[in-house]
Amino acid sequence: MSPDLELVHTRQDESFRAWVHDYPHTVAKWHFHPEYEVHVITASTGKFFVGDFIGDFAPGNLVLTGPNLPHNWVSNLGAGHSVTSRDLVLPFSRPFIDRLLGAIAELAPLQALLDGAARGLQFPDALGRAITPAMQELAVAQGARRVVLMLTVLEQLAACEQRQLLAGPGYDVNAQRHMSSTINQVLSYIRQNLGGNLRETDVAELAGMGVSSFTRFFKRHTGCTFIQYQNGLRLNEACELLMCTELSVTEVCYRVGFNNLSNFNRQFLACKGMPPSRFRSLHRLNDEIRAVA
Repeated sequence: MSPDLELVHTRQDESFRAWVHDYPHTVAKWHFHPEYEVHVITASTGKFFVGDFIGDFAPGNLVLTGPNLPHNWVSNLGAGHSVTSRDLVLPFSRPFIDRLLGAIAELAPLQALLDGAARGLQFPDALGRAITPAMQELAVAQGARRVVLMLTVLEQLAACEQRQLLAGPGYDVNAQRHMSSTINQVLSYIRQNLGGNLRETDVAELAGMGVSSFTRFFKRHTGCTFIQYQNGLRLNEACELLMCTELSVTEVCYRVGFNNLSNFNRQFLACKGMPPSRFRSLHRLNDEIRAVA
């Protein structure tokens, strides 16, 4: 089965992402992305898949995947059950890490670690449990503390000699063979045209499907409807613009592709629990408190 492309959105005021997610989750599927990823399991047991490798996982499972290497973790759960905060995830791009390595000579030992990540690297569960507090803090940290925590995690991975290559030497890590799949063409098209007038009928036509067939197909691959997925991307971009620019709320609304201010405010409130203006003011208050501290 062809893996799905995950679009990792990094804010303008950050160099990399870090987050915690529950299971099941929309990104907990057979997928790939251009970013490296440090992945730690905090709860449950099950099977994990990296390239052509299949293994068992338990709490502490710690894996580093390289760019475009497909991966997934499937917990042993009964129908209707879930796991809170199962995954701690730290994705970062090759350009970002290359800038770090080029600027700081002391980080040269990370190169061998990153080279091995092309096939996926598994580390002892004990190390996964040891770095869990740093990964949890990283998900909520801000400013320079984020960089300190990230480098702390990577330093511990680089220093660990007990690491196992996962995907076989003949496994073909070639994103282009995945990008030709219909769902990945659809996701790329949505991202590229997010600010325009995207209609499900047009995207269904691009995929060569009728609307009803496309609706089922899209829900199966993404876990949400076309409108939910599109609005989620637009609201992520809106949050970034509210935090990082001086654009008015109305300007942000139309910039990200909403064509109705009332609908934008309603969608934002449902997603973030507050209107856009309140979100911006609280973010600025947080910035002011950090500056004083």
